[in-house]
Amino acid sequence: MATLRETRSRITAVRNTSKITQAMRMVAAAKLRRAQESATAARPFAQKLQEILGNLSAAESEFVHPYFEARGVQTSIALVVVSSDRGLCGAFNTNLLRGAVARIDQIAKDHPGVGITVIPVGRRAVGFFKKRAETIEREYPEVFLKLDYSTAVDISELTSDGFLNGRFDRVELVYNEFVSVIRQEVRTMQLLPITQGSSANKPAHPVDYIFEPTRADILDTLLPIYLNTQVWRALLDSNAAEQAARMMAMENATNNARDLINTLQLLYNRERQAAITKEMLEIVGGAEALSSN
Repeated sequence: MATLRETRSRITAVRNTSKITQAMRMVAAAKLRRAQESATAARPFAQKLQEILGNLSAAESEFVHPYFEARGVQTSIALVVVSSDRGLCGAFNTNLLRGAVARIDQIAKDHPGVGITVIPVGRRAVGFFKKRAETIEREYPEVFLKLDYSTAVDISELTSDGFLNGRFDRVELVYNEFVSVIRQEVRTMQLLPITQGSSANKPAHPVDYIFEPTRADILDTLLPIYLNTQVWRALLDSNAAEQAARMMAMENATNNARDLINTLQLLYNRERQAAITKEMLEIVGGAEALSSN
């Protein structure tokens, strides 16, 4: 049985740990507020840009931009996997990496012999895929320490150049989408080739557009911005989802620490009461021994 000193030391250690987790929860909550505002602010522009591209793609024209070119025979597929840089965020990275591996296995099953290239974003993804057999095109560790739009532009240019040069036949984005504070979903989005859009994004009645200067020039300008925006949205969503997951993980850790403190305090009181009772019995026994002598 643990002594009173050992139980008291455990209570102190757990109480100090609960203070740390409580502080980390408050920091994550503050970061989540800013990350959620950034992710929410980026959505209207991305949705409007997607609507414009849906209208342009629905317009009658013989010109097909290379970004829309779907290749029948696919020999190389690239996956951009966005994780976090740090841990202590529950199952955030575990679910993401499990989803990425499942997607890789599905691609290998659907396209036997296809080459799979991974572009890991975040330290956790970089460390994970370094131990696997997939080819790593380029690593992006520690991007969330100071998240910047230039990182999204760099990733977008890397994937688009590979797609146009024929090194990649398809590019997909795997990341955690921020749904709510208690819910983050692993999402796989096709980045390239750009899909023509769903029926919801297309106009109900086709419109005969007049392009100035040309349809090709307009798409050459809009499509790189569209790709940059999609990657940037994924990074912002992943950042917000990470902070939400860390906040919930630290809150659960704090609650568990408090429950453990209550259990240890009860154990300490029982041990203390047992020690007092034992001392009283020893005193009574000694008094009876003296009186009998």
